Order: sequence, then C-alpha cells, then structure tokens
Amino acid sequence: MSSANVVLLGAIAGFTIYLGLPIGRLRTPTPRLKAGLNAVAIGILVFLVWDVLAHAWEPVDGALAGHDWGSVATGGGTLAVGLTLGLAGLVHYDGWMARRRAAAARPAGPGAAATTELAPATRSQAGSLALMIATGIGLHNFAEGLAIGNSAAKGELSLAVLLIIGFGLHNATEGFGIVAPLAAEGERPSWPTLLWLGLIGGGPTFLGTIVGQHLVNDTLSIAFLGLAAGSILYVVIELLAVARKTGLKTLTTWCILAGLLLGFATDAVVTAAGA
Repeated sequence: MSSANVVLLGAIAGFTIYLGLPIGRLRTPTPRLKAGLNAVAIGILVFLVWDVLAHAWEPVDGALAGHDWGSVATGGGTLAVGLTLGLAGLVHYDGWMARRRAAAARPAGPGAAATTELAPATRSQAGSLALMIATGIGLHNFAEGLAIGNSAAKGELSLAVLLIIGFGLHNATEGFGIVAPLAAEGERPSWPTLLWLGLIGGGPTFLGTIVGQHLVNDTLSIAFLGLAAGSILYVVIELLAVARKTGLKTLTTWCILAGLLLGFATDAVVTAAGA
C-alpha cells in the first residue's frame, strides 16, 4: 500500500466523526432526551480518558519493566506535564471566557453604548464545551494518526488497516460526544459550525497519519495523549455538573453506562489489532 493510500485511509478514519455530528441539529429535544444525550456523552468521554491514559502509560510501563529509568523519567514527566496543561489550561480558559461573558453583559452607563454593541459576540457555555470536547478529541486523534502512520512506516500494513477501521468506528461515536452539550441546552448549531467542529476533532487523525509515517517518537505521542486526557477530563467534570441539574439520576446513570459500554464496543477492533 502506498503512502498516499495510507494517508487517504487515515483521513477517512478521522472524518467518520461527521457521522455523529448531525445529532446536534435535532429540533426541540425533550428534557429526558437532552439529559440522555448528555449522559451518553459522559460515558463515551469517561472511556476515552481511560483509553488515552492507558496508551500514554504503555511506553512508560515498558520502560519500567526494562529498568530504563531515563525513559521512565522522560515519559512519566511528559505525561504529567501534558495532563496538567490539558486540565489546568482549560480551567483558566473557561474562567477567561466567563469573565468575557460577564463583561459583555454588564449594563452600560447613561448615554453610553452597551458593551454588547461594541464587543464581539461571545460563545455560549454549551458552545464552549463543544469546542473543548472537539479540541480534546482532536489531540487524542492526532495520537491515533501517529499510531496509523507509525505502523505503516514499520511495514505493518495489516495492523495499520485494522487501526484505521477501529479508529474510524470509534470516531463515529466521538462526533456524538462533541454535540451533546449543544443538544442538552437545546442549541442547534449551524452546518458551518458542525463542519468546523468536525475539522477540529477529526482532522488531526489525517495530520497524525502524515507525521507518523516520517516520525516514530514515543515522547511526542505521550505529550499529545496527556494533553487529550487532561482536556477530556475537564469536560467530563463540566458535563457531570450539567447532568446533576437535570435531576434525572436513574436515566443519567443508565445512559452513562450505555456510553461507557459503547466506547468499549467500538474499541474492540483496535484491541484485536494489538494496539
């Protein structure tokens, strides 16, 4: 298989994320449906946190078994820094966005133009969450693309194809996770917005496949996985806060479980490939 074909298949694996995004355009979903969508997204994202950290820790675990303390320090330190930046970075970003929204809503004095007339429109909280999810998944998918490219570069084409199939199935569920906060708040994103969110979330698989064919580097992969895990973990915390407000504990519990099982199910092909 040529390098161009591997890259093409990597792009397909990434852009299956668009299969789940149109759910965000549901018209007037019921409160139970909104709560259920939010909870399923939490389950999928909880699985992703586990999956990402497991892959990020794998090289460190191998170095520990081989008593390669230099690699342990490098890999473990990289994971810790990436996880911290991914989680703490979004905390500060969300605080900055909250201050912007507060400033935009502040009433103007007599005879003065309202702040909202002069300031650019700020993104809603649900829109910010969707963007955060897409960014976190994009970082995760870049690492997945690296795995596809690395497998092809090593001549393991059957593994590369299995990874492409598995990641493609997995990304289809991730698209649903991105738009769940919007559906939960009854916001219908425009088609250009869905296109943009899909590019952020799925495009990095394509880019990672290109880079992975020319660069085999565990530290780089760990860094992106750490960033992804931190950012997704922050979003899970936010979505749990949304779930608590619904008061539908039983529905939320079962839907979180469904999302978690769905994550494991779509990851089965990747696991069978030995990734």
